[in-house]
Amino acid sequence: MDAKPVNLTEALATFDDVYSPRIVARMNDYDVRIAHTAGEHIWHVHEDTDEFFFVLDGRFDIALRAADGTESTVELRKGDTFVVPKGVEHKPSSPGGSILMFEPSGTKSTGDRHDGEIPDHVDSTTGHTLT
Repeated sequence: MDAKPVNLTEALATFDDVYSPRIVARMNDYDVRIAHTAGEHIWHVHEDTDEFFFVLDGRFDIALRAADGTESTVELRKGDTFVVPKGVEHKPSSPGGSILMFEPSGTKSTGDRHDGEIPDHVDSTTGHTLT
């Protein structure tokens, strides 16, 4: 067990990649991940798990697509939290910022299914170890 605290500001300073989450802690069967955000992510869905977001800095928007195809957007600012319920299609975007997420270990950042090709700036990963 590593009983050392992690300073999130210092951890975020160790990498520049956007939409490439780093695992800063594990709790039960969950990863605590941080990521830089900028630009558009992709439409995706996590069929079996909710996804928790906490905005550490900047702004982070989440477009949501209802089962009938209608779309809405939730705008989050520093200090805001939001949970995307399991099974809801969503597409994050950001003019720039950083987020913290809670997700079951092994959850892919591009979901169980997604629309279209994954752009180069979006890392399809289950999270990287913080170095």
